[in-house]
Amino acid sequence: MLDAIWIGIAFLLGFGARLAGLPPLVGYLAAGFVLYGLGIDPGETIEHFSEMGVTLLLFSIGLKLDPATLLRPQVWGVAGLHMAISTAALGATVVLLAIAGLRLLAGMGITESLLIGFALSFSSTVFAVKILEDKGELSSVYGRTAIGILIFQDIAAVLFLALSVGKVPSPWALLLVAALFPLRRILMRIMDHAGHGELLVLFGLALALGGARVFDMVSIKGDLGALLLGVLMARHRNSGELARALLGFKDLFLVGFFLNIGLQGIPGPAAVGLALILVALIPLKTGLFFLLLTRFRMRARTSFLASLGLANYSEFGLIVAYVAVKNHWLGDEWLITIAVAVALSFALSAPVNTHAHRFYDKLRNRLQSFQTPERLPEEEQIDPGDVSTLVIGMGRVGTGAYDALSAGTREHIVGIDLDTETVETHRAAGRHVIRGSAADPDFWSRMQLRHGTLKHVMLAMPRLSENLFAVKQLRRLGFQGEITALAKYESDRSVLENAGVDRVFNLYAEAGIGFAGHLLERNEAPGPGAS
Repeated sequence: MLDAIWIGIAFLLGFGARLAGLPPLVGYLAAGFVLYGLGIDPGETIEHFSEMGVTLLLFSIGLKLDPATLLRPQVWGVAGLHMAISTAALGATVVLLAIAGLRLLAGMGITESLLIGFALSFSSTVFAVKILEDKGELSSVYGRTAIGILIFQDIAAVLFLALSVGKVPSPWALLLVAALFPLRRILMRIMDHAGHGELLVLFGLALALGGARVFDMVSIKGDLGALLLGVLMARHRNSGELARALLGFKDLFLVGFFLNIGLQGIPGPAAVGLALILVALIPLKTGLFFLLLTRFRMRARTSFLASLGLANYSEFGLIVAYVAVKNHWLGDEWLITIAVAVALSFALSAPVNTHAHRFYDKLRNRLQSFQTPERLPEEEQIDPGDVSTLVIGMGRVGTGAYDALSAGTREHIVGIDLDTETVETHRAAGRHVIRGSAADPDFWSRMQLRHGTLKHVMLAMPRLSENLFAVKQLRRLGFQGEITALAKYESDRSVLENAGVDRVFNLYAEAGIGFAGHLLERNEAPGPGAS
């Protein structure tokens, strides 16, 4: 009965949050406060859901993470500097508020203030990943940068927690970590034979949850173990499919995580007032991210969007506060105060991130003044030149169209494809092909379209969603020329036309007509020996 009650309350408030234009997770946080106020104790179920949700989240991040990302200076450099500066600044703010006579801060010393500053220096991995997934921008440059910074923070938090509770890895921990590399080959082979159905899902769940348990047994934080195992499997060809298959489980279990935050208790007026002060400091935290990212040669757009994704407080801050309260380093009131600050930061950050691109468009000129003259290679502008036709998607259909157009006209034609090997193959064959993903907003933000010469764009990508996104970006950039697109199904034709495509070709119908024409030509041709 209790399970039905908390699930029902979570659904109603999550649904209400969505209707209000907020992500459902804000409703789940509110549901936790409501459950606490009603005196309903869901028992250990919520805690188990919470633990599994965070474990699957970190495992999923690992599946999508390129380890080289963490080695980029704009990741570890920005994360390290931001953590140090914000810890000192937030800690100093707490000291000043204590000197000013704020009752809840009476008796706060420098050590306690720095500990609070450290807890508030983190940004939420759970929140950022959810927002990026909802926007479809997890693989963008700014998304990868933000996730890299968050993972660096998470590792720092895990190390702090291990030291603060006196949890020293057992002698078996080194052996376990060393065994991961030879074990990787075995796990890869198992994943090869797991197929694409329920066995793949079970394999992922067993590896993430079971692996986390094994790491816990050798006194290494299980969540960190799940992250490492995800990274270990990241280069498998089915890693993206596994991440998508686990998405539903991860989202379900993360409901428990957000409920668990609200179940910490109902805050009093003093705690709410202090939480509001802490939330008011978030713009400074966000501005520091932006300033550091631009100093590391990232574009203003990338820096701005990444900074907004990090504009909140973190669930790891709550965990740090919990350990500090448990060890009597902080008073009990700090746990609920930081919980309220985290919840409010989520509620305020959600709509800001939803409209992040619109905010950037309004502030573009002012923000671009912070850019450095030099750019990172992946942030350079893309200039295809005086091109008359773009062919986006250089598979068999796109290549055929490119060759046919090249043979029939002297105008400049450029192809675009995501796959590096495909691009290199085309370049070796003498075709002008640029590497880029038409489903990535960063690609279009760097693309320099010359509207005076560009007359035609052909969309030859296999997925309807990719073609629709490309149409939207082209029209947003002011392209008024002709757009043609391929459709797998006849029902997709009207969708593409309504989106702004001028001509739609059914892939299978056109292939059938071409095949029939080929047979007719053969039948009409004189047979062997005919005079």
